[in-house]
Amino acid sequence: MKKFVALALAGAMATSLAACGGSTVSSAAPAASGAASTAAPAPAATGDKEQLVLGTGGTTGTYYAVGGVMATVLNDKLEKSNLTVTSTGASKANILDVDDGVSQLATVQNDVMYYAYTGTDLFEDVGKIESFSVIAGLYDETVQIITCDPSIKTVADLKGKTVSVGDAGSGVEFNAKQVLEAYDLSFEDIKVVNAGFGDSADSLKDGKIDAAFVVAGAPTTAVVDLATSKPVSLVQLDAEHIAKLQSTYNFYTETVIPAGTYAGLDEDATTVSVRATLIASNSVSEDAVYELTKALFDNQPELAAGHAKFELLNLEDAVKGMSVPFHSGAAKYYAEQGIKVD
Repeated sequence: MKKFVALALAGAMATSLAACGGSTVSSAAPAASGAASTAAPAPAATGDKEQLVLGTGGTTGTYYAVGGVMATVLNDKLEKSNLTVTSTGASKANILDVDDGVSQLATVQNDVMYYAYTGTDLFEDVGKIESFSVIAGLYDETVQIITCDPSIKTVADLKGKTVSVGDAGSGVEFNAKQVLEAYDLSFEDIKVVNAGFGDSADSLKDGKIDAAFVVAGAPTTAVVDLATSKPVSLVQLDAEHIAKLQSTYNFYTETVIPAGTYAGLDEDATTVSVRATLIASNSVSEDAVYELTKALFDNQPELAAGHAKFELLNLEDAVKGMSVPFHSGAAKYYAEQGIKVD
């Protein structure tokens, strides 16, 4: 199992990845935020139900809240399985836990699961992990390039500027490298600052940096707060460079941040997103995953009433940007809806 090979690495990375996730109501004891993910043993089986532990993220994050709503709404409707939600170190820790059998389900970013499946970037020291598959993309986590400098209008304008690229070793840092690469730039072409979203917003406010990469659902609280005290703008990506980025990294999807998302944002801004994605261990039965997938979409209005992120759940977007195979149970459901997936 990869988890024990990479336990120290997972612990070190958990804090930087925690910004990409969150957690739910759990009958398992929550792990401390930023620690390697842990989960209590699955509860005793109820009849023939499969007991599925859902790894999420830190208790203050979106993944945890989304998972909690999922369990609350769906458990009474599922006949094949029962969901138990646990707090974890988010995407990377979740994949390691699924591989190790600690969790059977998890919420992860689709770019991080690509790194795991290919043994690259965040998983270069761990190696390939192919023990999981996709259920559904849930919602966008948008690549936002924030600036208070009106002269910065394109990614190319970042050359020579001081730019926050997220915490060192984080998923955000890899997103920043990849976007710059699409514009034939690298970290050598900018003055790199490693900082989280809140510190980046403070540095923009104080004029210490020129721009910051923020990868999160929009609106993002740190940017909302910044926009109330200083004019902000979003650096847009054009169609040519989005296509170039997607040709190398097919987990990105084109995204439009609507006008009015932030104070002073008077026009739509085009960028790209990665997706918060629900995955399952390949060991989970086809019947259980089929039923869970169907339940997600059949009960979408009730889920959305519990958490706004479920307002973004729809069949078309659920299969976009996935470079990892779908679980056979999910594929069966999508086929019934006229959607073919790999």
